[in-house]
Amino acid sequence: MRIGFIGLGNMGGPMAANLAAAGHDVRGHDTAAPMPDGVNAADSAADAAMQADVVITMLPDGAVLRAVADQVLPAMTPGAVLLDCSTVDVDSARAVAAQAADREVHALDAPVSGGVVGATAGTLTFMVGGRAEALVTVQPLLDVMGGRTVHCGPAGNGQAAKICNNMILGATMAVTCEAFALADKLGLDRQAMYDVASTSSGQSWSLTTYCPAPGIGPQSPADNDYKPGFAAELMVKDMRLAMQAADAVDAATPVGAEALRQYAEFVETEDGRGRDFSALLLRSSRDRRH
Repeated sequence: MRIGFIGLGNMGGPMAANLAAAGHDVRGHDTAAPMPDGVNAADSAADAAMQADVVITMLPDGAVLRAVADQVLPAMTPGAVLLDCSTVDVDSARAVAAQAADREVHALDAPVSGGVVGATAGTLTFMVGGRAEALVTVQPLLDVMGGRTVHCGPAGNGQAAKICNNMILGATMAVTCEAFALADKLGLDRQAMYDVASTSSGQSWSLTTYCPAPGIGPQSPADNDYKPGFAAELMVKDMRLAMQAADAVDAATPVGAEALRQYAEFVETEDGRGRDFSALLLRSSRDRRH
């Protein structure tokens, strides 16, 4: 396929490189990031979108997505697909889908899970909102970039799935960090705590796959001085998107709100910026009351 790829940073760069390596004609545009191997540089986002079968975007937020959509949709061919892999607010995803439909362009919101490691390895999970027939068109590309695709329903539902998932992730990691800190203060060995919780009702992905305690369980960012696999500031972004969505539909999310408060303080007033989100254990271990 002929692909335009807008946003070639830590996630978009390896995704575009994998598509090029698979034999697709990829033309990329980014205001700062270098061109990945095999990707041809376009002068602008609109230039990358011209005559493309699929335009893929990987952008920082909904405002940037809307601005890029204003540039690329007029350049796209009717029947082409705009595949947005960013994590943005649900309203922006649905607004862009409506704007695309007015131009007879198909739009899919397809945020990802798996981080930079998954983007590089081509093992991302895609949560897709939009029309099933458009998903059929892009599925070969998703198969190159990822290992699993879940169609979540109409436009915006991919973003809804992503923020609900990450609200669970943020909250479970926060309480996992608190549990390790409590175990320390009770004199319970971390390995013993892990051995019990990882094989009983306290088990979670945050514990058994991404353990925040160094030297416990499989290798994780905790074993690399909390260099980010998923940065704490990105968790703040995703949790805020979840809280904004909850406010919009009057959903009660007090546990999510408390987890957001902890991550936001860790990033904005403490030493969490630039660290992995699991470094919240350092905050929980301090002698303080929340």
